[in-house]
Amino acid sequence: MATATAGPRSFSAAEVRARCAQGACLVSCHRRLYDLSGFVRLHPGGEQLLRRRAGTDVSAALDGPPHRHSENARRWLEQYYVGEIEPGDEQVPPRGRAGSGWARAIGEPRGLYGLCECLRCRHYNHSLLSQDLVDWQKPLLWQVGYLGEKYDEWVHQPVDRPIRLFHSDFFESLSKTAWYVVFLVWTPVVLYLSWVSYTSLAQGNTRLFSSFTTEYSIPVHKYYFPFIFLLGMILWSLLEYLIHRFVFHMKPPASNYYLITLHFLLHGQHHKSPFDSSRLVFPPVPASLVIGFFYGVLRLLLPAVLGLSVFVGGLCGYVIYDMMHYYLHYGSPKKGTYLYGLKAYHVKHHFEHQRSGFGISTRFWDYPFRTLIPEETFKKED
Repeated sequence: MATATAGPRSFSAAEVRARCAQGACLVSCHRRLYDLSGFVRLHPGGEQLLRRRAGTDVSAALDGPPHRHSENARRWLEQYYVGEIEPGDEQVPPRGRAGSGWARAIGEPRGLYGLCECLRCRHYNHSLLSQDLVDWQKPLLWQVGYLGEKYDEWVHQPVDRPIRLFHSDFFESLSKTAWYVVFLVWTPVVLYLSWVSYTSLAQGNTRLFSSFTTEYSIPVHKYYFPFIFLLGMILWSLLEYLIHRFVFHMKPPASNYYLITLHFLLHGQHHKSPFDSSRLVFPPVPASLVIGFFYGVLRLLLPAVLGLSVFVGGLCGYVIYDMMHYYLHYGSPKKGTYLYGLKAYHVKHHFEHQRSGFGISTRFWDYPFRTLIPEETFKKED
């Protein structure tokens, strides 16, 4: 005899208010109820913005202003679905200013309301995962290559759950790291190499173009070290942009299993699970291989001490980049600050504008390369 599947749980308005009073962050979209308690600190608009909306209907707010939420953001919301508001207890969505020019008309099958109707009675722990294209109970790295033409769309539909890449616990441990490990490993290296570079320049033996001519070679004094160091940081910011855009965001051919697998290993995993805290910074072991490669390139192009000075500035830029990247995902910057805007910008890159917004520690390079994410505009209805 078949067992009937239990329907979604019903919540009264009083129960929702009681849970919010205890610190939970429950919001509704029409009759669908979501528990965002575990997400409030990660919300790009800030924790307080979500806290103020606890216990209310957010269906109109999802369409903005100040931000019109993408389809990925709306899909993301479904992961926190917990049940239905009892009939008669649901709230009327708050109307926008000046005649609700921004809000959808009630009953119009668009936006999150249309999505809610299509997804009614879907549960995160069961239906959403069982309908995925991969088996989340197994390592993903060896599965994604078989997705073919479906891979690009799948990898840019983010989920809120950790990823396992390898069968081997050893290789899995090398693919993950805590954010502070990057700081603890590379900061002493930056300090030591800075001291070596400065003291070497102080000896007065470093000259530019000395391999071509001794008469017209240019001496490099120790006082130039801060400027060379800064040059290395600027070069890193450019390299950060170029790698992110042309390597991490390459679109692998649908027929190439190995390139799809490589893309997922390098960056696709981060876009699939953008809040996996163990995969937000570059693990030191693979990072040391890449860093060693760039150090070798600089040694070939520049005199030894000069190349080292540029390299250590670039290494410092990398450490700052990795720390900022983690903070843009897990930090709660104050509204109106530079980091607040940068966090919102980076989240837009993840959820809506995957083909633009490649600057992470700075948006500077998005301007000359014309990949800046456009500002949103909202027009009032007359």
